[in-house]
Amino acid sequence: MSTTIAGSGTSLTQQRNLVTEIPGPRSREKLARKKQYVADGVGTTLPIFVEAAGGGILVDADGNSLIDLGSGIAVTTVGNAAPEVVARVQQQVAAFTHTCFMVTPYDGYVDVCAALAELTPGDHAKKSALFNSGAEAVENAVKIARVATGKDAVAVFDHAYHGRTNLTMAMTAKNMPYKNGFGPFAGEIYRLPMSYPFRETAGIKGEDAAARAIDQLEKQVGAQNLACVVIEPILGEGGFVVPAEGFLPALAAWCRENDVLFVADEIQSGFCRTGEWFACNHEGVVPDLITTAKGIAGGLPLAAVTGRADVMDAVHVGGLGGTYGGNPVACAAALGAIEEMKSHDLPARARAIESIMRRRLEAIAADHPVIADIRGRGAMMAIELCKPGTLEPDAARAAAATAYCHGVGVVTLTCGTWGNVFRFLPPLSISDELLEEAFDVVAEAFAATG
Repeated sequence: MSTTIAGSGTSLTQQRNLVTEIPGPRSREKLARKKQYVADGVGTTLPIFVEAAGGGILVDADGNSLIDLGSGIAVTTVGNAAPEVVARVQQQVAAFTHTCFMVTPYDGYVDVCAALAELTPGDHAKKSALFNSGAEAVENAVKIARVATGKDAVAVFDHAYHGRTNLTMAMTAKNMPYKNGFGPFAGEIYRLPMSYPFRETAGIKGEDAAARAIDQLEKQVGAQNLACVVIEPILGEGGFVVPAEGFLPALAAWCRENDVLFVADEIQSGFCRTGEWFACNHEGVVPDLITTAKGIAGGLPLAAVTGRADVMDAVHVGGLGGTYGGNPVACAAALGAIEEMKSHDLPARARAIESIMRRRLEAIAADHPVIADIRGRGAMMAIELCKPGTLEPDAARAAAATAYCHGVGVVTLTCGTWGNVFRFLPPLSISDELLEEAFDVVAEAFAATG
């Protein structure tokens, strides 16, 4: 039996164990009920119903224990029941669940903003505003940027994902399933070419890729019209693309020189996921505004925009907020999650997880040429699948290998513009033994689907 690392806070046996097929009979019954009452537009990746979770394990309604390589899409970074999160949430729920910070404020909201000022890149004065979801954070970052600069245009990148609201759908690149049929979308959004090393002209430097994007920006938009450039330092849904070294610093420098705000969307990459507190830290990039969510609160809904105090204060009183934004229970969870990250040095844990995943993926790739690229940082790794010897995406192989993993008890996720990227997002509470077992299954999946 494997054990979890310190701080996972779970009593669940950390071992994959299937007692029924996937999905089992109870999960199938629950899926029929879902079909009756839940809108079909709300999809499901793996058709099981979870009843308990912790460490690196999910337990379903039939008693099956599955290994979790998804973390609820990078949310349960500290695990599903980290002790500090549980204790603080329980204490806060017993005190009060809501007052609305805009009506009667409370310390938790301010404490989270103070923690964000300390942890996010840069040593300048910072302020934050709290929201419920990543999409809300991105939308409010754009609002703030437009007021602060007096300009309207927003630049985003190929393969980007920023959310499902009307404005953030316009900012998101991929049509299906995120945008199809939902238009018309908000205007003044301009898309630039991303640095995508695997699919670039061989040897193109990050600075050259940035110059290409900037040239398009200057010709098609003009700095005098541009409020902000919004970019994921590592693409999320777009395929876990890590831009070439120098790309992000060059963009940030151009923004500083042209009175354009540089907005880092760290919703998926933030909070220790990449082996640093934030992905921007890898190249010393200091954004004007940074958006966070997902891993911020151990599974509770919370998001933030953090940025230069002068920029954040540009918005008139009452211009930012929302009934549930910075809910006291979610704030308590965030403070607990941040304490877990600090006390257990989770950036270092993410780097250790990377070393295991990269070693295993390189070994699998040596036997399976369909794996054309291995990339990512920390516990945010991916492989891109292509027809051997080509750049032609192989989404069918990705789907087949994913189905195999699901069927034998490992939760895996795909992503990418072409649906041909496997992404790996284990909780940082997973044990080395369980991670190794998970990649034994990934290796089996490629052997079984070749």
